[in-house]
Amino acid sequence: MKRIIYLIFVAALFSSCSSEPHFVVKGKIDESDSVKFLLMKREAGRYVIIDSAVSKKGNFKMTGTIEFPDMVQLIAVNRENRTSFYLENSRITITGKLDSLFNAKITGSKTQDEYRYIIDTRKPLSEKYSDLYLQYQTASQVRDTAKVAQLENEIESVMKEMIALQKDFIKNNPASFLAPTLLNDFSYEMEAEEIEAALNAMDTNVAKIPLVKEMKDRVARLKTVSVGQKAPDFTLNNVDGNPVALSSKVGSKILLIDFWAAWCNPCRQENPNIVKVYNEFHKKGFDVLGVSLDSNKEAWIKAIANDKLSWTQVTDLEQYESSAAKLYAVDAIPSNFLLDETGTIIARNVRGQALYDKVNGVLGK
Repeated sequence: MKRIIYLIFVAALFSSCSSEPHFVVKGKIDESDSVKFLLMKREAGRYVIIDSAVSKKGNFKMTGTIEFPDMVQLIAVNRENRTSFYLENSRITITGKLDSLFNAKITGSKTQDEYRYIIDTRKPLSEKYSDLYLQYQTASQVRDTAKVAQLENEIESVMKEMIALQKDFIKNNPASFLAPTLLNDFSYEMEAEEIEAALNAMDTNVAKIPLVKEMKDRVARLKTVSVGQKAPDFTLNNVDGNPVALSSKVGSKILLIDFWAAWCNPCRQENPNIVKVYNEFHKKGFDVLGVSLDSNKEAWIKAIANDKLSWTQVTDLEQYESSAAKLYAVDAIPSNFLLDETGTIIARNVRGQALYDKVNGVLGK
């Protein structure tokens, strides 16, 4: 009798273990016999292996557990073939061909289905954006300023549509583990209060993931550099290696703190707009402090000369690890802050015609 009770207990134990949340990834990849596949995810800035398997006549299986849905890569070892998808604790099937693994069909992951929905819904806008951007590059090369201005407005309009689409998804799907990633993609264009409201509306389970915690930390930093706050002081070296403090530049009627880099194409495309505003309004009280997120000093200095940036430039050559970038919660560039003569932030991320209009509104009279 005791033995029967013991066996029932053991069976129940194994049953409870097997019912714990876990994933099962089954692959059927044509032309992949005896190919080793790796399932990898990005962690702390590097890729780590979650599981691996060798295919038999194209079939393989991987199992394990994952804390929350996360973007992973399936990689064929010693080959260029790979695909990305959202892994979660469910039964997931991957079917396709080895030579076009990137186009494999993935089923069984709710988060992946949501991601695919966003990609498909956004596709017409993405294609329109790409076409406008090509036109913009052509117009810039031939210096067609009227066309450039028109295309900038059209590109901005498309971007707003794309962001609106993603905002609607976030609002309507508070329990989606995709929502934080979508929010993070465009949060650099948002004020702290708007980001915070979106984060607070998310489901409690979603709020536990590291990305949400990172964004909450960023919100706290953004609040210290939001419109109406005194700009925090910092000191970095100029091109000659001499220290320059932000506080030494405050006092102009308007001061633009411009975060940029030589390697950043959108920054380089924005530079002519800043040059135009600087040349027209510098004598009336407009100044700029350029803060570079470069790591290569020679490339930085060359870009300053090529783009004719005649204002003060500083850097610590630490890219996004720059002390100033961290202080100002700068996670994407170009990024800028407009200060009044008291060092109070009066605007953030104003570019192109918006920058000209803002400065002209204060100094143009």
